[in-house]
Amino acid sequence: MVKKLSILLFSLFILQTGGAGAADLQSIQAGDVAVFFPASLKPAAKEVLYLYPEIKANMEAVFKWKLKGRPSVLLIKTRESFIKMIGNPLVVAYAAPERNLIVIDYSKMLKHPFSLGTTLKHELSHLLLHQYIDKKNFPRWLDEGLCQWASDGIGEVIMDPKRSFLNRASLSGKFIPLRHLETKFPHDRERLLLAYEESKSFVIYLVGQFGTKGIHRFLNQMRNGETVETAVQKAFSTPFDLLERKWHHSLKKKMPWFTLLSYNLYEILFTLMAIITVFAFIRFRFKKRDYKDDDDLDD
Repeated sequence: MVKKLSILLFSLFILQTGGAGAADLQSIQAGDVAVFFPASLKPAAKEVLYLYPEIKANMEAVFKWKLKGRPSVLLIKTRESFIKMIGNPLVVAYAAPERNLIVIDYSKMLKHPFSLGTTLKHELSHLLLHQYIDKKNFPRWLDEGLCQWASDGIGEVIMDPKRSFLNRASLSGKFIPLRHLETKFPHDRERLLLAYEESKSFVIYLVGQFGTKGIHRFLNQMRNGETVETAVQKAFSTPFDLLERKWHHSLKKKMPWFTLLSYNLYEILFTLMAIITVFAFIRFRFKKRDYKDDDDLDD
């Protein structure tokens, strides 16, 4: 009865959000997790059941917190159905903590850098963190940054591996202030990707400066209801604004020379062409003068 009710609830969920294949929805579950899927994705659903215990244990070890309840994982077969449901063409997975639900676009799980395991770990991190940190005090950038860090740097958005918007921001100084990323991320593609990059980079910076023990102190402050600014001050003995400035400075310091060169390539080429043009003009003037002097001598 419970199993049939769960299937019905998920079918209604898919129908309400415009998903496809609700009539074919099946489920399998094993202790700690339930997986809902169209019939053709049964092997993938079994893979979720196989991967889940290790991923859960690994994630709980990272955060030192236990995941409560039994999460549900909904696998979507096609990219079109997933986009219709979620509404964002850059996202490949989605966590709904209030439902204890993870929705995954399985069509993207076979393409680098995404995999079912890393994506599941990322979204499970969202569920776990929201069980312990009040949504009102949990900035979006911190949520995304922690989950990317926990899932080995893999996020839930489609990034261009050959293009870093964070490097451009480091070079120009045009970062998105983290306070502007507390409740939501930008809608336009470039600034959305920059927001994800910034979130990940700042959390990794904190780990590098204060270690995982420092992160745990910080998270426990957040768990106790502190704001980010207060939690940072108590855990790291440094004002939040100062940490953000130090992070910006660290990004500029470690940017390699060839990255700087690549981002200024057009300006460098333009300058070189201008110098070559001036040099050629000077040579031409000297040659013209020498030619005129030779003519005067002949006369």
